[in-house]
Amino acid sequence: MAAAPDNTGVSSAPAAGVAGGQQPASPDGLFGTPEAVQQLRQEYLQLRERFERTTHALASAAHDLKTPLAILTGYVELLQSGKLGLLNDRQREVLRDMRSNGQRLQHFIQDFLTYSLLETGELKLRAELGDINLCLSEVCRLWSPRFQENGIALYFLGNDKLSEFVFDSAKVERVISNLLENAAKYTPAGGTVWLHAEPYMWERRGVSAVEVTTERRRRELIAPNAVKVSVADTGPGIPAEYHIEVFDDFFRLPQSDGQAEGMGLGLAIVRRLVNAMGGKVWVESEPGAGCKFCFLLPLKSLAGGSEKGQS
Repeated sequence: MAAAPDNTGVSSAPAAGVAGGQQPASPDGLFGTPEAVQQLRQEYLQLRERFERTTHALASAAHDLKTPLAILTGYVELLQSGKLGLLNDRQREVLRDMRSNGQRLQHFIQDFLTYSLLETGELKLRAELGDINLCLSEVCRLWSPRFQENGIALYFLGNDKLSEFVFDSAKVERVISNLLENAAKYTPAGGTVWLHAEPYMWERRGVSAVEVTTERRRRELIAPNAVKVSVADTGPGIPAEYHIEVFDDFFRLPQSDGQAEGMGLGLAIVRRLVNAMGGKVWVESEPGAGCKFCFLLPLKSLAGGSEKGQS
């Protein structure tokens, strides 16, 4: 379309194509009349309010489920201890199944709680000086029995190049747990999962002009400004077209429907938690070659990070 000519000397007659001399619509008129725009705004606010009510109801329901589940888990553990009498093999097998399913339900409840807190912005960061090697080692210790039961090898070797820095250890443990659970879910028996951490030079967008014009050979002298943590597996892999969608809320790969457990919130929570800590998360994978989920944590926290963990 050609640019509008200067108004000097232009007749005051109605412009061609505008019926009855009506003025062009305002920006709001792109969506119709002002009344229609107001109706759209009202509907948006109503949807937002309904969404917030649903999110709070989900969190409330999850809280209400925690207590009876804890009681049931306690009774199962009491029976397994043998303090109420000896058990035969079949009874022990039933109790193992009950405890395993109780743990699954507990994980679902925790996912709902975390998702609700992230969505409403009520999940607060509690960062303090810590050792990332100790944090990752503790998570591996907790998950080792699960991997052994599934016949999957889990490897983690501490990196002595990583020094202490300020981070939220509880949130990092949750991120790693979700990634390890995802790896255990899709890696077949006899497979391998690696957990690794290393210093990383994160070149963020929007760097200053001085940094842009710096000679490449001098970049090696710049100290790492982030920690890169990765979880790699020997599973079936993820097609490239789903590398972004896997981090969406309630998303599941089409070929995994009915084959994998979960509500599709694990990786969505990972994305939100990492973003809330000022980091970045992505996946490197191709079909048949396994997956490698990576995330970055800045050594210095970024000001103005969103507690909702939005991109």
